[in-house]
Amino acid sequence: MILPPPLRETLVRVAVAMAPAAGPWWIISSAAVALHGADPGPVGDVDVLIDLRDAEHVLTALHLPVRSGTGNGLFRSAVFANWHGPPLPVEIFAGFQLCEGGAWHDIVPASREQVAVDEHTLWIPSRAELQAMLLRFGREKDRARAAVLSPSDPSPSRSGNA
Repeated sequence: MILPPPLRETLVRVAVAMAPAAGPWWIISSAAVALHGADPGPVGDVDVLIDLRDAEHVLTALHLPVRSGTGNGLFRSAVFANWHGPPLPVEIFAGFQLCEGGAWHDIVPASREQVAVDEHTLWIPSRAELQAMLLRFGREKDRARAAVLSPSDPSPSRSGNA
């Protein structure tokens, strides 16, 4: 898989920042689609879903304020931060929820696949789970990303230089 240099550098910086995390974490959305070897279209930022127990430690280490998240009617999170140090902005959030049918539902991937970028470890949901997640989000851009993730397509190699 070929990643544009700004995305590659941002993902490496995320991997380094997340290495001390004790709990699970995932890259989701467009960057995860790219890590599965599919074309998500333009990747404007990197979304990182982390465990609530790691939020304070990770955000403090990045010199980001630990603050309560906010919602937009469709999504909300208990903790949210924007990291503007890497080439692409990084959104880090914990306690992520999606509003479906008027009720809030936790979004915590059940799968966790390891991907290496320049020998750094990143974690993403499985191809099928990411596709289902994007379809649940329901926005046009998410449906377009889900469409390029056919679960029957083989995933790219999970090691080496992505």
